[in-house]
Amino acid sequence: MSTVESDLDVPAPARAAGSSPDAELTAARMARVGDLDVRRLLPLRQRRSVGAWCFVDHYGPASVDGVAGMQVPPHPHIGLQTVTWLIEGTVLHRDSLGSEQLIRPGQLNLMTAGRGIAHSEESPEDHDPSLHGVQLWLALPDAHRQAAPDFAHHADLPAVRLGGLDAVVFAGSLAGVTSPARVFTAVVGAELSAPADAHGAVPLAPGHEHVIFSASGTAAADGTGLAPGSLLYLPPGRESVRLDARAGARLFLLGGEPLGETLLMWWNFVGRTPDDIAAAARDWAAGARFGRVTGYRGAPLPAPPLDPVRLARKAR
Repeated sequence: MSTVESDLDVPAPARAAGSSPDAELTAARMARVGDLDVRRLLPLRQRRSVGAWCFVDHYGPASVDGVAGMQVPPHPHIGLQTVTWLIEGTVLHRDSLGSEQLIRPGQLNLMTAGRGIAHSEESPEDHDPSLHGVQLWLALPDAHRQAAPDFAHHADLPAVRLGGLDAVVFAGSLAGVTSPARVFTAVVGAELSAPADAHGAVPLAPGHEHVIFSASGTAAADGTGLAPGSLLYLPPGRESVRLDARAGARLFLLGGEPLGETLLMWWNFVGRTPDDIAAAARDWAAGARFGRVTGYRGAPLPAPPLDPVRLARKAR
């Protein structure tokens, strides 16, 4: 998913009421992407990433019956991996490597931008009547930012039972199971669902920082209430978190080793310096570096105007 906004910040975090002193609860900022309302949960003004996770969009559930649904024209990326996960509906991915892949709920699309790739995302003509999902970005560590672009689809992912919660691990490792998806830092990405009222302790890597958010239903993490539109941050040092979820709740757990690198994010680019961003914007405008996405019926997205002063300020 692309954003047409150059500033991806959401409000600074606040301490979660009733929680331990180190937990922070943040409200989403609403954004509009095509015909979809999106809850933008990360990045934060005071925190660019959680582990390598640097972008979290939650959209839907939305009725797309009789309408175009998701229509994100071809757009470029550098320095990141896109992680696409659906709860309801179908989305068609196309990219400049020639990939064309329909994704369904419970499957993973993982695109590695590396030095540069372009892609589009759209609801197919015969799409399901509803759409609900998350779009996540993983920042590539500096040593791998110039990697060759790549795309992978994973239809079968490992699952584990945690108390009364069903967990599907789509990135990294959790509770002894590991996703087949290729990532470049130690992370965890998992969907946790409650088929009935459920309680369970979810193991955490003490050296990792984590966030938890609800995509549907209500739940609590160590006593802090979670509902769609909020993100709970847990700093390193925890070995577990207790989750209490009502039947039908669906949560996401993301975490990883603190990246230890200063990220500069602008539009769909993750770089380190203003020169990284400016060069990518010039190349996209010139039709260089990113290749061409074929099959999408529409023009590519133009980059928004680049403000060098603001970009330099963001890099500090």
